[in-house]
Amino acid sequence: MEIEWYGLGCVRLTDRGLPAVVTDPFDESEVGLRLPRASADIVACSQLMDDPFAAHWPGLRGVGRTIASPGEYEIAGVFVTGIASVRAQRRGSEKLENVIYIFSIAGVTVCHLGELGRPTTQAQVEAIGRVNALLLPVGIPGGLTASTASETISLIEPDIVIPIQYQVPGMKIDRKPVTGFLKEMGVTNPTPMPSLRITSDAASEEMQIVLLEPRN
Repeated sequence: MEIEWYGLGCVRLTDRGLPAVVTDPFDESEVGLRLPRASADIVACSQLMDDPFAAHWPGLRGVGRTIASPGEYEIAGVFVTGIASVRAQRRGSEKLENVIYIFSIAGVTVCHLGELGRPTTQAQVEAIGRVNALLLPVGIPGGLTASTASETISLIEPDIVIPIQYQVPGMKIDRKPVTGFLKEMGVTNPTPMPSLRITSDAASEEMQIVLLEPRN
């Protein structure tokens, strides 16, 4: 599987012969970044939406299925589980308005935490299960802090952690830099990668933190 990041929570997951998955596409004019100019057979939105089909994302081609709620889905060999969770706080509110997604594609499991606002519960951890790659929001104001992000990693115990939702050049909306999280995790001078390829037999004894360059 190949993982590409486009900024915020927008990630594209692809594996030969299987549907392409895009998570959390955004409004380009509002955010200042660009969505993938590529196929997106499955779009998964971590924010609950009454009518996800009303959304329009220029550049995404061939969107065949949009998911924006908890549940279990099997779409042409891609298995998706959505789990209700607490979104990063808005005006002091705390509601189950975030969806954690677990994608199982060609034997690789990726967990996307959306805009998670507090560490996962034990029940959520059990529902998430074994994770090869964890997409972890680390820069949302009112969301996970560096310490609670570290706590979340300890609870889920993934093979690889990929930070998302932090400030990058050209972004118009408010996000914190990734440096605080990296310092908390003891990571110095990481080299960002354009994408990450993972295979089902790529498990490592030590957890890795991988920075991806936004594909803009």
